[in-house]
Amino acid sequence: MTDQSPVPADKGKTEFSLLQLLPNMLTIAAICAGISAIRFAAEGKFSLAVMLITVAAILDGMDGRTARYLGSDSKIGAELDSLADFVNFGVAPPLVVYFWGLQDFYRAGWLSVLVFAICCVMRLARFNVDSRTKDPLDDGGYFTGVPSPAGAMLVMLPIYLPYAFGPGAAMPDALTALYIVLVGWVMVSRIPTWSFKSVSFSRANVTYFLIFFTGFIASLVSFPWATLVICCFAYAGSVIWAVIEQKMIKRRT
Repeated sequence: MTDQSPVPADKGKTEFSLLQLLPNMLTIAAICAGISAIRFAAEGKFSLAVMLITVAAILDGMDGRTARYLGSDSKIGAELDSLADFVNFGVAPPLVVYFWGLQDFYRAGWLSVLVFAICCVMRLARFNVDSRTKDPLDDGGYFTGVPSPAGAMLVMLPIYLPYAFGPGAAMPDALTALYIVLVGWVMVSRIPTWSFKSVSFSRANVTYFLIFFTGFIASLVSFPWATLVICCFAYAGSVIWAVIEQKMIKRRT
């Protein structure tokens, strides 16, 4: 989640340029994508629903940076962004999974959806408090718990698997519900998670990164489901590595 808004601090200003409104426009577009994902999931169009949530995650990464670049961030923008994150990453993804495969397991399945949503809103509330009192990246470039956009992409893994590897790869309903709760738990946990915002590259390695990024985009376009599965497992591996690294640092000190 990122602090952003197109509303300048100057309350006396009565006119705003289109560029100053751009961050809020991105946030509202993300909300529209998240809500539309719920609609398409209810209609059985799960591929489109997953794509829209992915678009919402991309827009979430853009709005805050855009606001800071334009110098138009404010408190109201931060609140709007937080509400957007809850809709896009706390409500839409578990509902998509529920419509996809948990309606026959509706009691436990719905309970897992509620648990995930509550975990997401608690994480966002904690992040808002922490962001006002300290830099959320002041712990060696790590977040505390899994960020809500990453949690949203992880929680939809049960959808990715059968699309990537066939119906035989589908998770049982009980395991899917348990997995949703597990992802919700890691969001509110104190587990350190790697922050992409802290990553930097030397000038000599920029070319290699751009080549890797090109390959990633090509894979996402050509093999979207398999790429999403790999991303989920790679992110889970980064979380495990972060936990190990933090323990090693504590032992040294």
